[in-house]
Amino acid sequence: MQQPGVWEIIIAMSAVLRQILESNRTARAFVMGVLNVTPDSFSDGGKFLDTKDAIVHAEEMARQGADIIDVGAESTRPGSRGVSAAEQIARLGGILPAVVGLGLPVSIDTTNSVVAAHALEAGAAIINDVSAGRDDPEMLALAGRWGCPIVLMHVLGRPRTMQDHPQYEDVVKEVRDFLAGRIDAAVAAGVRPDRIIVDPGIGFGKTLEHNIALLAGIGSLTDLGCPVLVGVSRKRFIGQLTGAEDPSKRLPGTIAACLAAWDGGATIFRVHDVAELKAALAVASAVRNARKPRYPGT
Repeated sequence: MQQPGVWEIIIAMSAVLRQILESNRTARAFVMGVLNVTPDSFSDGGKFLDTKDAIVHAEEMARQGADIIDVGAESTRPGSRGVSAAEQIARLGGILPAVVGLGLPVSIDTTNSVVAAHALEAGAAIINDVSAGRDDPEMLALAGRWGCPIVLMHVLGRPRTMQDHPQYEDVVKEVRDFLAGRIDAAVAAGVRPDRIIVDPGIGFGKTLEHNIALLAGIGSLTDLGCPVLVGVSRKRFIGQLTGAEDPSKRLPGTIAACLAAWDGGATIFRVHDVAELKAALAVASAVRNARKPRYPGT
């Protein structure tokens, strides 16, 4: 069961978690800061393997206004291979408890139920599973037993091979149908419908054209009745569009993609650059709130 003191932290976070899970109805935007405790993530692999560096970075994201800290100990970049539960837990080490101690909701980015259970015991509040519960049959049942929110993401194939000529007849429809099926599977495993978040998996088994179509078609995913999370931060398709080969130079495109997705109905944004996106959303939100109906009486 949970360690002493963890429930107090989760209770303190409950109001924020409720707001996140209701964001599909309120349209309020939330920022999920990325903390990769990995040697090989595509943008920042190796930068935060050291416990002190990871904690300092998490603290900085919290100061910048992150609503959630997403901690992952296994890279899912194109071409990556799986990492054992023992290795993921070793990488999380003292980092995870320290991040939980910041008082923000923490999500654990893993496809392994043993790692997810370890993180929940340490005080993590959300499971972020890029396989949507397909890699580990125990994952959905675990989320159901704990009553915690879970992110279900679409990916075509596996990270190691997902970019090998991905093909769809209608990418928006196929991703929507996949996510609808995974929602049904989660509910059947005991997950409450109001604790499910969906993610179209931008860049996970998609070409540039597929990614753009999904961002343009976000509205079809909001019809599933769950908050929509979008992870576009520094991804390759932005470099293809802007010519920025260095992932760290893709911030302007990241902000543009996030704002476009928010306009379409997405409400949770997983990014490396928290302060910059928070600022962009603050301006966009002020403009949105100031809009007057186009026609009197509407």
